[in-house]
Amino acid sequence: MIFLGLILVLLAGGAVVLVATEESARYILFGYTFQPDHVEMFAAGAVTAAVLMAGLLLIGAGSRRSARRRRQALSARAEATDKVAKLEDEKRDLQRRLEREQAAERQQAVERRQAAERERTAEHRRPPVPQQATGDRLVARGSDDTRS
Repeated sequence: MIFLGLILVLLAGGAVVLVATEESARYILFGYTFQPDHVEMFAAGAVTAAVLMAGLLLIGAGSRRSARRRRQALSARAEATDKVAKLEDEKRDLQRRLEREQAAERQQAVERRQAAERERTAEHRRPPVPQQATGDRLVARGSDDTRS
């Protein structure tokens, strides 16, 4: 829109310059000769003013539209930055929690190994438990019937 507005402003400016630089009421444009009367000259001036105003309006509207798009882009970028910052904070929190859990698991593994080691060393220190004879006592000692 801004580009079209600039073209219209330049066309209107070119028409004003053409009228201002000619010494007579006879104008040569693109190989054609024009000799307008007072009413045609007024109409040409009105059309030139309308083209100039349309160009200025297009430039203004395009500028406002561009500014609005820039503001929206900046706010979207700011929101994205906020989201990224929140995600990074959440990631850091999750990493800390994971590190704490891993440290706790390592500590538990160390404690289990130490308990197992203590249990093994305690078994070596215990006096051996005498094994009890299995079966019938009479059979183990021998019976009186076999002595005769």
